[in-house]
Amino acid sequence: MFIEKATDMLIRRDNDLTENDITPERYFWSRRSVLTGLGAGGLAAIPGASAWGKIVGAFQKDATASDEKQTPFESATSYNNFYEFGTEKTDPGAVAPKMFAPGPWSVSVGGECAKPGTVALEDLIKPHAQVERIYRLRCVEAWSMVIPWIGVPLAEVLKRFEPTAKAKYVAFVTLNDPKQMPGVRTPILDWPYREGLRMDEAMHPLSLLAVGAYGRDLMPQNGAPIRLVVPWKYGFKSIKSIVSIQFVEKQPLTTWSTMAPREYGFYSNVNPDVDHPRWSQASERRIGEFLRRKTLPFNGYADQVASLYRGMDLKADF
Repeated sequence: MFIEKATDMLIRRDNDLTENDITPERYFWSRRSVLTGLGAGGLAAIPGASAWGKIVGAFQKDATASDEKQTPFESATSYNNFYEFGTEKTDPGAVAPKMFAPGPWSVSVGGECAKPGTVALEDLIKPHAQVERIYRLRCVEAWSMVIPWIGVPLAEVLKRFEPTAKAKYVAFVTLNDPKQMPGVRTPILDWPYREGLRMDEAMHPLSLLAVGAYGRDLMPQNGAPIRLVVPWKYGFKSIKSIVSIQFVEKQPLTTWSTMAPREYGFYSNVNPDVDHPRWSQASERRIGEFLRRKTLPFNGYADQVASLYRGMDLKADF
């Protein structure tokens, strides 16, 4: 799957279609629902077992954000944004384990690179050392989590394909499968879901291609079997269930910045000084906590990433 040209896209703009946090936190996770959805044979007897085979291998733990309490597994797998499975926060946890059981997975890599190709997931990930990084995830609706992700640095994977000097951005595309993803049967977004990073953002050491969390393979509702995690940006930048990675010369079209450009910019760095048009970003609600906390610039990763944006107006380039 490759990125479509802008002239080929049918864009429906609707500022009412947002990731607004209107649903109270409820927990719908249960082993029984996974077993029912994925069928007999014990495939999902342990949460995290997957139809595509075990991807998470031996991993080295990192101390990132280790001083913060982690969000419980049950919360992180039952309160999500994943519009392919519904627009309510509880929809992905309730629907995805029952419907989403992909077979062998591959990722198409192409564009401005010397070694394009379609690579099986295990061949994309397993040549690299896996790490566990405890990253904060801050969503644009002003709620957040702390999750122990497992994956490989995005830069290590991208370098294998030898991007050329013309590669200024990296564009990502999510799986678009109406049979397994009921949300894509409706025109709430322009499917498939698209995201992108500037090349230096993609190559930054914090950018992670995650294949697991909490010591196991990713759950379907969390972006199985492979997703992006960019911890200094709002959560919708961390695209899930990736099937295409393309090196491109021009800034790629991304789903939310196309659908609602006043609300969701291309960069989408966590910035407490830039409010969403309909709510403040100055504070956030950590899932599992009662009191709100102050939002940190770049989600607390300013020391590592602020230099990427030196000289930019972060209110204009939001």
